[in-house]
Amino acid sequence: MFYFYFSSALASPLYPTTCHLQGQFRLNGIHKAGDVVLGGLFEINFFSVFPDLSFTSKPQQPICHGFDVLGFRQAQAMAFAVDEINRNSDLLPNVTLGYSLYDNCVKLGIGFRAALSLASGQEEQFMLNETCVGNPPVIGIVGDSSSTRSIAISAVLGLYRVPMVSYFATCSCLSNRQKFPSFFRTIPSDAFQVHAMIQILRRFGWTWTGLLVSDDDYGLHAARSFQYDLAQSGGGCLAYLEVLPWGNNPFELKRIVDVMKKSTARVVIVFAHESHMINLMEEVVRQNMTGLQWMASEAWTAAAVLQTPHFMPYLGGTLGIAIRRGEIPGFRDFLLQIHPDLNHKNSYGNNMVNQFWEYTFHCRFAPPPAGWVEAGGALCTGKEDLESVETEFLDVSNLRPEYNVYKAVYALVYALDNMLQCEPGRGPFSGHSCGNLQRMEPWQLVNYLQNVNFTTPFGDQVSFDENGDALPIYDIMNWKWLTNGKTKIQSVGEVKESDRGGELTLDEEKIFWNFEAKQPPQSVCSESCPPGTRMVRKKGEPECCFDCIPCSEGKISNNTDSMECSSCAEDFWSSPQRDHCVPKETEFLSYEEPLGICLTTTSLLGTCICAIVLGIFKYHRSTPMVRANNSELSFLLLASLKLCFLCSLLFIGRPRLWTCQLRHAAFGISFVLCVSCILVKTMVVLAVFNASKPGGGASLKWFGILQQRGTVVLLTSIQAVICTAWLVSSSPAPHKNTQYHNDKIVYECVVGSTVGFAVLMGYIGLLAILSFLLAFLARNLPDSFNEAKLITFSMLIFCAVWVAFVPAYISSPGKYADVVEVFAILASSFGILIALFGPKCYIILLRPERNTKKAIMGRGITKMEM
Repeated sequence: MFYFYFSSALASPLYPTTCHLQGQFRLNGIHKAGDVVLGGLFEINFFSVFPDLSFTSKPQQPICHGFDVLGFRQAQAMAFAVDEINRNSDLLPNVTLGYSLYDNCVKLGIGFRAALSLASGQEEQFMLNETCVGNPPVIGIVGDSSSTRSIAISAVLGLYRVPMVSYFATCSCLSNRQKFPSFFRTIPSDAFQVHAMIQILRRFGWTWTGLLVSDDDYGLHAARSFQYDLAQSGGGCLAYLEVLPWGNNPFELKRIVDVMKKSTARVVIVFAHESHMINLMEEVVRQNMTGLQWMASEAWTAAAVLQTPHFMPYLGGTLGIAIRRGEIPGFRDFLLQIHPDLNHKNSYGNNMVNQFWEYTFHCRFAPPPAGWVEAGGALCTGKEDLESVETEFLDVSNLRPEYNVYKAVYALVYALDNMLQCEPGRGPFSGHSCGNLQRMEPWQLVNYLQNVNFTTPFGDQVSFDENGDALPIYDIMNWKWLTNGKTKIQSVGEVKESDRGGELTLDEEKIFWNFEAKQPPQSVCSESCPPGTRMVRKKGEPECCFDCIPCSEGKISNNTDSMECSSCAEDFWSSPQRDHCVPKETEFLSYEEPLGICLTTTSLLGTCICAIVLGIFKYHRSTPMVRANNSELSFLLLASLKLCFLCSLLFIGRPRLWTCQLRHAAFGISFVLCVSCILVKTMVVLAVFNASKPGGGASLKWFGILQQRGTVVLLTSIQAVICTAWLVSSSPAPHKNTQYHNDKIVYECVVGSTVGFAVLMGYIGLLAILSFLLAFLARNLPDSFNEAKLITFSMLIFCAVWVAFVPAYISSPGKYADVVEVFAILASSFGILIALFGPKCYIILLRPERNTKKAIMGRGITKMEM
């Protein structure tokens, strides 16, 4: 690292060891002597012409041109800070602070050589004594402004733990303490800047963006960090990523702009230097590509060279991340004191000051300083008044890099001051020793610099984390294009680190949008999926490009851009828009619906008819027709039919536990009572017919009134026992069935025990078939005695209805199963009522002449009352 060689024989202790400087770099700089010296590296010229910088050739000064007045002001900020510290008796008392500031000419080679010169010193020869007493050439370096140069310089200086505090290098790679153990910075890392930009993207819903980066460590590391953080946050995708070339490469720039024009992304983020942006914007203007929202990194947010009427139609409304603005009291007065040395005898930076003077007043010195190409125009007198010209050099209202330089100088000085105030025996080094100026090692200052903590006059706290990074805070800037053609760079918010992460504060009402609608643009690959849909990524495209697929039935999404649709609860179904769940429609045989009304009316009609027939029979109970048809069984049969009609009402209405339990029990018992009466009537008819034959009178003793009643009660009791066992073992219960319709809840009664239901139905069927068979055997009775024929016909109707019921019931879903059962009950009940009592009522009411004993008994038959 240090370019010296030993000229004396090391074997002889009598001769001191002498070091000679092997070669010198002639660099453009500003110097001030002091007991302790700080180094500084600044961009004061944009361009340079490299001489032969080898040690074998005669040393030459590189030719730098393209004066950067803001870079010069940053160097003056360091000079001002040193001057202010020297006037402060509380900091470094009895110690004079000096500085050596070099122009790196935006070249890595020049900046690297300047750093080595600062670290090695410029003395051509010095003696090494055994005590090694003496100050290091510089105790620390403020700079460099470029990430690339900072990486190269700090990698070497870090080997010797020479502290380096950058004011503008933001590459996140510099936070690596293993590679850069003595690097610090007063500007936040790009990692936080990237995070801040992603927060702005999320704030405005920009999920589809383009990214342009410079072809250096600053841009490439920013691109890598941006891609990673964007993927982790899930806040969007990159439509394209392009690397801006160094220099003016028209073919590559045209290709990049063509990519931007073809893309649907309306937001473009640029991590690059202003020199890259100048070349890019020239191509943008040439192709007249408007309608873009630009987002600037801190490297070009405040670039005045881009804020011109030529570029502002395209760059107006730019949102940028800017270094924290600060105030430096007295700085403007310090700048006004700068004057050139007319005798050209001061080697301590007069060339640089003269160059500034020529740039500001558009004049030249006679003769011009060697190596400078800006000379031209009128001759400079050196007495020009700085306050008489309009220059951004004196505008100290928006100090950003200068404020970081100011903080970097104070950080080094506070670290040195803390070290010098160390009490012997209580120091942080081995044996609790302290450092001192006579024997100071660079790594000792690094230790204090790591723990430095102070507050600037502007009120900002300055400290470093374990990686040497400053407390992260940025201002959000907006480029406002005024009606008079001028540009105003206004602050519209800030983003800073907090316990909850990056905290973004933004005043959206102040933001100028360079669009007709004066609203933030939309920059998405696919429009947001509304509620009721879900996102399905397009194959082969970034995740921000997707199709919106409606949720399937029964599922909803109530948020925009839902990845999945969620299922509704069991009793709910999706709305037609699929954006919320609604209660499912309920389906059951209701009294309010037309079908329910019809069945209810029919049931009540049958009940009324039974009551009317019962009334007719009761009124005419003394007539032969009623007496001949066993009036007691007829009355009981009519009552059971009435119950059959009424039990059908239990199948209508919302199923409940008591209706489910009662409906089949009432149905089974009522029909068994009905069929039992018919069976007994049939048996009595056969007995009476047999009794009319010679020797058949004995059969009537088994079919007296008590026997008829007992038979009916016995047969009905069996059904009652079946129903009781069924209800006790596995009772029917209401059930919400969702199998028939996904969007409906079908309320139905499950039978509980299929065996119980089958036994109940089978018992009814057994009695009905038995009644039919007995009636069928009695079909040859004399025509006048036609009761058996009526029973046969009624049982035929009954059996036909219930045989048809079974397949219809099984195949009918939901409420229609109840409809089928009610219909079967009503149809079979009406069949029995009409078949058995229709002809009798006809004779009683319309043919009373046939309602006589003679007409009923017929010829040759001796009739007795049954």
